[in-house]
Amino acid sequence: MKLWSIYVRGILMGAADTVPGISGGTIAFITGVYERLIYSLHQLGWPALKHWRQQGIKSAWRYIDGSFLATLLAGVITSVITLAHLVSWLLEAYPLQLNGFFFGLVASSALLLGRQVDHWGGNRLIAILIGALIARSLPELLPQLGSSSDSLFLVAGTIAICAMILPGISGSFLLLTMGLYGPVLNAVKSFDLPPILFFAIGCGLGLLAFSRLLNWLFTHYHGATFATLLGFVIGALPQVWPWQWVERYRINISDQWTILDQTPILPWQFNDISGQSPAYFSVILLMTLGFILVYITIRKD
Repeated sequence: MKLWSIYVRGILMGAADTVPGISGGTIAFITGVYERLIYSLHQLGWPALKHWRQQGIKSAWRYIDGSFLATLLAGVITSVITLAHLVSWLLEAYPLQLNGFFFGLVASSALLLGRQVDHWGGNRLIAILIGALIARSLPELLPQLGSSSDSLFLVAGTIAICAMILPGISGSFLLLTMGLYGPVLNAVKSFDLPPILFFAIGCGLGLLAFSRLLNWLFTHYHGATFATLLGFVIGALPQVWPWQWVERYRINISDQWTILDQTPILPWQFNDISGQSPAYFSVILLMTLGFILVYITIRKD
């Protein structure tokens, strides 16, 4: 795989990670780099340092698949920095259309995950159910922090990055639940270095720990792990459904409101409840486009 292609995949992952409801891990699956990413992250840490001391930096770089990892990370960082303003604007100006496009992406990615399940039996169905339940209940189990001290940015980075590399669980949505999505996005847009640094350290710690767990699961329970990840995606679909009824929200001291609980509804119900146009045509068009894009990617594999 060429480096420019890996870089583009990183850009797509970064763009997804800035949107509540969709995971960069889902994009990694769609674009075919997920297992390579998890294995490369697993190689980091003390084993890589030991490899460096014994065989030199070039050997250690190959050991961690450094060119792949650095190029993908560069794409993610580029995307987050350059697209933060655009994503914020799209979320405010065209939330239905944006969520419609991502709903199509996530729904179609379930096909890719389903192909990785080795067989369909009772155990696999239970794994799918467990994954869906975790995806639906995880936001409710997280603390609602609300403030934005450096230590909380560290904690938020550790939690969010674990979700960001899991298909179906949105790290941005978890940040919203904790009340830190706005502060993190504002720090990136204004290039406020201290909170960015603490958030990045948290992400690094979370990646080092969680990637090892995922790599072990892929090695020993490959089919069951993919079935659970499929459950994650299925459980996350209601979060990206374009038409939602907000049942519970929180307003902070800056008069910014954070959605805590919402229920998917039908387009005509959305019109009756909110008085806003459900934008049938544009939303369904973008939903279909997202689905087709992933389907084309799957067909090429």
